[in-house]
Amino acid sequence: MSKENTLSTPQARSNTLLKNVYLWMTAGLALTAVVAYFIGTNESLLKKMYSSGIIYALIIAQLVIVIVLSSRLQKMSSISAMAWFAVYSICTGAMLSSVFVVYTGAVIYRAFFTTALMFGGMSIYAMTTKRDLSRMGSILVMALWGLVISSLINLIFKSEGLYYLMSYIGVVVFCGLTAWDTQKIIRLNDQYGYDIDEESFIKLSIICALELYLDFLNIFLYLLRIFGRGNRN
Repeated sequence: MSKENTLSTPQARSNTLLKNVYLWMTAGLALTAVVAYFIGTNESLLKKMYSSGIIYALIIAQLVIVIVLSSRLQKMSSISAMAWFAVYSICTGAMLSSVFVVYTGAVIYRAFFTTALMFGGMSIYAMTTKRDLSRMGSILVMALWGLVISSLINLIFKSEGLYYLMSYIGVVVFCGLTAWDTQKIIRLNDQYGYDIDEESFIKLSIICALELYLDFLNIFLYLLRIFGRGNRN
């Protein structure tokens, strides 16, 4: 069946877009996991990364990539968008390599499978509900900023209670963002119409995949905090 036929109706386009978004997201998560495991289980690489200041370069690189993808997506080619997404996934994997040092394997597996279930559940809810989730977007964004500010404040006070409270709130916020982003992808499908070309289709899939990728990773990291309480290496 040709691509033209598969995109001939809004529902078919929606299903195809969602499928591509999830494929790209899964590929990004897999690449991140491989890089994180490779560095996290290599003591010399891990020490070099944290002792040489590479970690700060990675943080800056992540911010730059998100800004570039968000602001210049329309001007770049689909190949460039793919490359930027791959580089972002690699940088994130390097950043998360310490997870394999800090937490036990049992905690990591538990957090991952719980994340997968929660993420999947919220995605299905967004695809099946008739409720308009757009209104909750502004609330979730404000809650996200609240988490960021609270995290910065807690760097000074180092409150364990606040640390774990923010972890539970973080799970709720990013589960909500998962549902919101999923429904937003479905609406983007209708907004772009029938005549979306393959180049734009790929770029749209990648930027949407990045949003869901970040939702998944943040749920995972907050669950690691919760499940890892008293169960660290």
